Amino acid sequence: MKRLFLIISILLVSLFVFSEEVVTLNLIEAFSSPWRTPTLNKIIEMFETLNPGVKINVISPPYETAYQKINLMVSTEQPLDIVEIGDWNLSTLAAMGKLEDLTPYIDNWPEKNDLIDGVLEAASIYKNTPYLLPHGIFVKTLFYRPDILSKYGFKNYPKTMQEMYDMAKKLTESGKNQYGFDFRGKGYPTAFIDIVVTSFFDDIDPNNMYLTKDGKLIFDDPRAIEGLNFYVSLFKDTAPKDSVNWGWDEQVNAFVSGITPLLFQDPDTTGMLNEMLKPGQYKTAPLPVGVSGKAYPTFGFVGWGIPTYSKHKDLAWKFIKFVSSSEINGYWSKSYGALPILKSVYKYDSYFSSNIFEGWTEMFKDSKHYQFTQYPLDNENWGKWNEFQEKTMQQVLLGKLSVVRCLKQWSDFWKDAGIK
Repeated sequence: MKRLFLIISILLVSLFVFSEEVVTLNLIEAFSSPWRTPTLNKIIEMFETLNPGVKINVISPPYETAYQKINLMVSTEQPLDIVEIGDWNLSTLAAMGKLEDLTPYIDNWPEKNDLIDGVLEAASIYKNTPYLLPHGIFVKTLFYRPDILSKYGFKNYPKTMQEMYDMAKKLTESGKNQYGFDFRGKGYPTAFIDIVVTSFFDDIDPNNMYLTKDGKLIFDDPRAIEGLNFYVSLFKDTAPKDSVNWGWDEQVNAFVSGITPLLFQDPDTTGMLNEMLKPGQYKTAPLPVGVSGKAYPTFGFVGWGIPTYSKHKDLAWKFIKFVSSSEINGYWSKSYGALPILKSVYKYDSYFSSNIFEGWTEMFKDSKHYQFTQYPLDNENWGKWNEFQEKTMQQVLLGKLSVVRCLKQWSDFWKDAGIK
C-alpha cells in the first residue's frame, strides 16, 4: 500500500488542470458489510483523487436484500453506472438486456493476459458474453476454531461429513450456549444445502451440480433423500434453533464468539476474522467429504458491470479497470478476503499462500476427492430458484414440509425450467 500511495502522490503532483464540472457515477454494491464497504470507499477515494471532477456515489443496500434492490433498479433504469453483479444474479440481469457487453473494453485492457485461468469463462457464462469483470473468486471451505475443539478433546478438524456431525453433536451443550455447526437458514443458503446433499453422490456432472453424469436430476435420486435428511439433522442436533433465521453476519458472529466453531464459508470471511480473532484462533481445512468419498465445491465470482443506459460508460470502465489493476486487486482481496483475479497478485504477495488459505490449497490439489462443478447459472430461472429453495427449505426445517415432498418440488421446478 505504501507503494500505491506513493504512485498516487507522484501523479497528483503532475495534475494542474482541474475541471469545474463534476461527473457523478452511481455505484451499487451487492455485498455491503461493516468490513467490506469501508475498503471499497478507500479505493473510491484513491480513484477520485486521481480523477479530479469525478465523484462516485455508493449505494449500499442491506446484504440480504441487495439482489432484489439491484434487479429493481436496473429493470426500471434508475440512475446507475456501475453495478456489482454476483454469479447468482447474472443471468437475471443479463436476460433483461440492460447490461453492457464488456468485450471491447476487456479486449483492449493490458492486464487481460494476467487473469487467472477460468475468470473470463466465468464472466461469460450467460450466452458466452462477459457482462461483468470479476473482482474476486469464491470457493467454500471449512473454517474451524482449534481452541474450542481442543477443549472437547478434538485434536483435528473433521474430514468427513459424518465425522463433522459426530463432532458437532458432542460439542453441543445448549444449556451452556455451546453448539457445533454454524448453520445458515436464510440469505441464500443454496450452497450450504447443496454441499451436503451432493456429498452423498459419486457421479455429479462437472458441468451442472444438479445433474448426474448420465443426465438425471439429482433431486429424483434416493441419495438426495439421505443427503437432505442429514442436512436437517445438522440443524436439529448440532445448531442453535434460531440459526434457522441466520444469514452471513449471524454465522460469522457466532463463529467469532465460539458458539459454533465449525463453519462452511468463502474466503471473504477471512478479512473479518483477521480483524476479530487473534492469529491461530481460526484455521481452514478442506470441505468434509461425504459417504461417496467426494465433495463438490463450486467456483463463485462477483464483479462489476455497466448498465446499457449509463451515460458514462467509458468513465465507468475506467473505474472498473482501476479496481482490477494488480495493486488495487491485491489490496482489495487482502482486505476483503476474496481470492484475487490476477496471477501477479499471488506472486508479489505471499499472504495468499499462507496457512490461512490451507483449506483451499488442499482442495485445489486433491482432484480425487474434490470435483469442482458448476451451477446452472445460465438458466434464466436461476434467480427464482434461490428464493424458492430457501422458502421450501425453511418449511422443512420448521416441520411444515417433508424431505420427500420438498425434493419433489425442487425436481418439478427444474424440470419446468428446462434444466439440461
